[in-house]
Amino acid sequence: MPPVLPAWRTRAERFDALVIEVADDLARRHPFVADVQFAVEEVPPSDPAPWEPGIVLGRGFAPEPRAGLPGRVVVYRRPVVSRTRDTTELRALVRHVVVEQVSTMMGRRPEEIDPDFF
Repeated sequence: MPPVLPAWRTRAERFDALVIEVADDLARRHPFVADVQFAVEEVPPSDPAPWEPGIVLGRGFAPEPRAGLPGRVVVYRRPVVSRTRDTTELRALVRHVVVEQVSTMMGRRPEEIDPDFF
């Protein structure tokens, strides 16, 4: 498959690109999001914590200035993909997960980060 064709990229690579696209869009509106690191993992590395309801789709980690760590958001690809039927739903769910994690990390309401939050 030639690299110029869309099918050349794997599903995981397309998912990574979608997370980056959502993060970049939020960073254009909110400069503080540019300081957040975004990552994708296949599945959560552990069972949900008692305060996490149901299946974990993503996790946010607050910045730790003393340790020199920026804020981080991890999106779990398989749980997110398994809850969607098409690209439109996938895009919407990725945006929802990213906005939810960024807002929680920043101590803001999701609507402050994304006015279209559902």
